Amino acid sequence: MSADAPLLVVEDLTVSFRGDEGLVQAVGGVSFTVKQREIVGVVGESGSGKSQTLLAIMGLIDSPRAVVSGSIRFMGQELIGLNRQALDAIRGRQIAMIFQDPMSALTPVHTIGNQIGEQVRAHEKVSARAARARAVQLLDAVGIANPGRVVDGYPHQLSGGMRQRAVIAMALSCNPVLLVADEPTTALDVTVQAQILELIGRLRDEFGSAVILVTHDLGVVAEVADQVLVMYGGRIVEEGGKGSVFRTPLHPYTWGLFGSIAPMEGERPARLAAIPGAPPSLSNLPTGCAFGPRCAYHHDDCLVRPPLVGAGGHRAACVLPETKRRHLKIQKAAGLEMQQ
Repeated sequence: MSADAPLLVVEDLTVSFRGDEGLVQAVGGVSFTVKQREIVGVVGESGSGKSQTLLAIMGLIDSPRAVVSGSIRFMGQELIGLNRQALDAIRGRQIAMIFQDPMSALTPVHTIGNQIGEQVRAHEKVSARAARARAVQLLDAVGIANPGRVVDGYPHQLSGGMRQRAVIAMALSCNPVLLVADEPTTALDVTVQAQILELIGRLRDEFGSAVILVTHDLGVVAEVADQVLVMYGGRIVEEGGKGSVFRTPLHPYTWGLFGSIAPMEGERPARLAAIPGAPPSLSNLPTGCAFGPRCAYHHDDCLVRPPLVGAGGHRAACVLPETKRRHLKIQKAAGLEMQQ
């Protein structure tokens, strides 16, 4: 694969589940690419389709009620439709996942070293002793103090931050080219969170891994991401480089996400802005723009689903003219009254 070729190409990915009322669409027509050594941050509220997108990439949606369609090409190979044996050869070795809750991701009755070693031996022909030595090296690489002792410990004997580092070490055990991280810092305090984010950034530099990082925290994205995908109602509503999205967000939903964060400079508001209403039910999505019922600028044109449009790699799914959106964003940032 050439250095300029995208590592992962997702096109029109749809994930639905059969229910009593028919198909419920959790992910609806998501398309994006991940370049080599790139960190892509995926943000959005709970229920926006972030985790289901990751599980589809990993081939971990195996419910008989699930329907997965579209295309997921990894290093040129189509993943949708691959049999279990072929997927197992890729998962863990070339694509690895860091799960949100390390306690449930680790088996409580096996030591940390055995679990990391099992991952290594599943993909490489090495002895148990060599696999254990590899586990010690990996635990040391992710910043765990005294890895020679921790390798023989059980998950319940470690702190939350140490367990998360152990899960990251396991993900790195076979030097994957793509790491898929599902909210890896959610359950951690802010000090440990900062350490994990620094570690993820270092992984890209030292191991050459690309990363898809799912989170609901824009601060996490600001720390490590190169590209940003904003999801709502199972779809991407804005995408672009981190600098563009953070400096000039184009979608009203993205404005709402930024408005819920206390400013780092200037006068602190008496009350943070909140997005009115609640995320839509996936079994009863609004017609057209899913964010429409919560948007202050909703009008008749929004009843048709808007495509992602924009220039310079920065696109948003909003029917408001881009010049008007930018004007409204400036007004909002200035604290002025906004008129539709």
